[in-house]
Amino acid sequence: MAVSAAAALLDELMGRNRNDGPNAQKKPVHWEDPEFCKYFMVKFCPHDLFVNTRADLGACPKVHCEEAKTQYNEASSRSKMQYEDEFVSFATSLLNDVDRRIEKGKQRLELMNKTEMPVSHSNSQSQKNQEQIKLLSEKINGLVQEAEQMGIRGHVEEAQGLMKLCDQLKEERDILRKQNESIHWSQTYELAAAQEKQMEVCEVCGAFLIVGDAQSRIDDHLMGKQHMGYARLKNAVSEIQEQRKKYVEEREKQREEERKKRMDRTRSNSKDVDRHSRDVNNDKRSKSSRDRSRHRNDRKSDRHERERRRSRSRSDRRSSNSHRHRGHNGNSRRDH
Repeated sequence: MAVSAAAALLDELMGRNRNDGPNAQKKPVHWEDPEFCKYFMVKFCPHDLFVNTRADLGACPKVHCEEAKTQYNEASSRSKMQYEDEFVSFATSLLNDVDRRIEKGKQRLELMNKTEMPVSHSNSQSQKNQEQIKLLSEKINGLVQEAEQMGIRGHVEEAQGLMKLCDQLKEERDILRKQNESIHWSQTYELAAAQEKQMEVCEVCGAFLIVGDAQSRIDDHLMGKQHMGYARLKNAVSEIQEQRKKYVEEREKQREEERKKRMDRTRSNSKDVDRHSRDVNNDKRSKSSRDRSRHRNDRKSDRHERERRRSRSRSDRRSSNSHRHRGHNGNSRRDH
């Protein structure tokens, strides 16, 4: 954890090519490189939301690169779906954790309402813890600044050693904070009980609140890192899910339009085939009709021709008989 935190800090301060020589060619940035933080490119990195709070996730082990994020935003929606799914999965796991904490807080309130709380005498311990937390924070900030200077001068091992020491001090500070948080819950409940006020659990971050508390305290809570961080996570997940739903609906609409177009083309082609078939049948009927008409005409012509030949034959026979008759009469007159 200490090494990765130090590396992330140095990357942020000196760039991802900090270990390259002065003449080394810089590696081109591509948003799909595994070194870049997917969450940062999708929306934001959850590791940045709860710094120095009870929900602190520690330093992000990946690089937060604005150039890679710009490339990601310009990429096609389909290629970014896997990144969005991973962001939603991680954010949902954090939201599930706070939901369990909210439920435990409600159960604790219910138990406290049933049990008479003893008078707390832990103010002095809380003050001591707060003073120790302040000293540790000052030491941590000083070590971080010193590590930054070491990193700038190129003393990577020394910087990593200082960051490791920072992590140890942060663990001590977190323990003191949890102790004070427990003391604060008890004191808050006692104060509410003394003032005959009810307590409730924040439905966003799980913090204990006094019902009807002063507006300034409510505003301080609403502007706190944990409350704003979990609210931001919920909004981001809802936004991605809404965008995904809209994308699916648009894709389904496009597919439906394409199906309609294919059906229209099929119907149009079917009509063309039917029209062609009708045309072919009409042509066949027309040809058949013409053939029958031509056949009838041919038959009529043949019949007329036969009648004409018969008429000519009869005429020829009459003419021949007439000639023979005239010849016979002439011979008869000469005989007389």
